[in-house]
Amino acid sequence: AVVSTQSGHYGRGEAMAPTLLPVEDFDAETDCNKIRAAFSGVGTDEKTLIDVLCKRSHDQRMAIAKLYKTMFGKDLVKDVKSETSSNFREVMVSLCNSRANFLARICRNAIRGAGTSEGALINVLVGGTKQDIAEIKDAYTKKYKKSLEEDIADDTSGALKHVLVSLLQGNRCEEGVSHEQATKDAKELFNAGKGMWGTKESTFNKILVSRSPAHLKRVFNEYRTIASGDDIENAIKGEMSGDTKNAFLGIVRVIKDAEMYFAEELYKSMKGIGTNDDKLIRLVVWRSEIDLAEIKECFKIVSKGKTLEDFISGDCSGDYKRSLVALC
Repeated sequence: AVVSTQSGHYGRGEAMAPTLLPVEDFDAETDCNKIRAAFSGVGTDEKTLIDVLCKRSHDQRMAIAKLYKTMFGKDLVKDVKSETSSNFREVMVSLCNSRANFLARICRNAIRGAGTSEGALINVLVGGTKQDIAEIKDAYTKKYKKSLEEDIADDTSGALKHVLVSLLQGNRCEEGVSHEQATKDAKELFNAGKGMWGTKESTFNKILVSRSPAHLKRVFNEYRTIASGDDIENAIKGEMSGDTKNAFLGIVRVIKDAEMYFAEELYKSMKGIGTNDDKLIRLVVWRSEIDLAEIKECFKIVSKGKTLEDFISGDCSGDYKRSLVALC
């Protein structure tokens, strides 16, 4: 289904392509009673939780959470946490939080863990719109009484710290394309990377974080001309390493094709031995109401024909598997 535009959405077109849509004839009171009943018997009725929470839009879930407290005097997130476990609990809790709180919680967990999970921060800050980032920062301060920018600055270092802090400013230009400026920017990027000994990350930072998506697409084309057919991604791979490389590659890939970037990230979360459950949950829950339908089409290309649901079914099990598949 293709629905209205989300402001600042980095996608193939202006329309969104969610897999999770608002249910018709929504009745928050009925849903609250179903959820409460799911907690009331011996054990938890996980199927009911999936049928309700995985089939209601963000605004509908927030209405349920608000009414649940009014009806029962209890917090829905706390009840879900106490009645579920493991990865299934993580999916359910993610769905019960507002989008801003959900993404702020991802950032908090990424910072608080043993060693910062830079991959999670990169996903959120590279893939988030200006509005997302403003709301995440606000939610983080309200929830944790700390500044997300200060926490990231304290927990990261070097060029990675600079690019993450820059992304947090949410100052990407939204103006159109200037051919002259695009050529100038492409030359600057070439001279800061392949055209010099060592790499000047600050130049990549300035251009890739601040210019508009349409302008950067022109810059990437101009770069290819200047670099005799070489792609800017190859320059980043050759000149940078580790999480700094991943951050700049993420920016370029989101600008070029956001859905393909997220499809590749989903594929990485499941390929090989073991599953990166945090990443899988993060991306499926987050993108389900934005562009997961398009991401699924890209996933078939990345996985050489297998569907996202096939991969999830092979890598996950039980109610955890059923909840993710329901969101797809």
